[in-house]
Amino acid sequence: MLTVFLDFGSVTRGDIDRAALEQAVSPWIYHDNTSREQVTERIKEAEIIVSNKVQLDRTTIFAADRLKLICVAATGYNNVDLAAAAERNIPVCNVRNYATGSVAQHTLMFMLNFACRFVEYRQLIKKGGWQTSTYFCPLDFGVMELAGKTLGIIGHGELGSAVANIAQAFGMQLLIAEHKSASSIRPGRTAFNDVIQQADFITLHCPLSTDTRHLIGKRELSLMKPSVYLINTARSGLINEDDLLQALYSGRIAGAAIDVLQEEPPVNGNPLLDYPHPNLLITPHSAWASVESRQRMINLLADNIGNFLQNKPFNQINTVLQ
Repeated sequence: MLTVFLDFGSVTRGDIDRAALEQAVSPWIYHDNTSREQVTERIKEAEIIVSNKVQLDRTTIFAADRLKLICVAATGYNNVDLAAAAERNIPVCNVRNYATGSVAQHTLMFMLNFACRFVEYRQLIKKGGWQTSTYFCPLDFGVMELAGKTLGIIGHGELGSAVANIAQAFGMQLLIAEHKSASSIRPGRTAFNDVIQQADFITLHCPLSTDTRHLIGKRELSLMKPSVYLINTARSGLINEDDLLQALYSGRIAGAAIDVLQEEPPVNGNPLLDYPHPNLLITPHSAWASVESRQRMINLLADNIGNFLQNKPFNQINTVLQ
């Protein structure tokens, strides 16, 4: 069963074992990347298509006459036209819960950078500040301990729970946010507004939807402590980027760390990338990208394909029309 991976280069730099994929189905065609103009030609004979971020729209889906399954090599599936796939009775599946450890440690990395002022001290040393210091230890920047600080977690699923476990090991106090629009508060949760008002660190781990788009904007930023650090390793749309930039320039919050931007890669630029101060940390959507997470994703992708071929349950995200 011919299987085409349209952007295998987005998940490997030669460090991924493809054995599980090869055992699940054959033959395979691997493309490092595929432009929009190349999609139709490359999938016209495919029975299974695998895509990480390459767009599969209505035109391309209907052009693949032999297509039987679409696999997304990620959790997010906004790159696939689910309605078109359903019209053709083609199931679409994704991969879930493969990057938990990687994202959780990335979140704590951001927090530790702010607590230890790593960026500032690194720059100080590079500029010779330690070498010329009067004292054995320059105290130019205020290092703090995470122990005793309050961490507000917005989104307490697989990722939020993993971050909570690590934060507790550091001695942090936890506030788990209730849904922003909730009319009642579940046991173990705290009202959304109370969380953003009380937390010393706030970390986002919720999906992007119509309900969560711009979950954090000017109003929410105005409610936060001036000493708060805001972290987003989830989806860029959860935070209004313009409002965040204004809050940083005005000193409304102490800092922010983000692993996601509205456009990725930011080929058209982004004002956040031009912010000149070290209290904004930006990483290139790399929180998920440990070699262990990427290998786990490939293995789970192979499981999806194998289960589909054996008529077993798999991570289907659309409903085909009967």
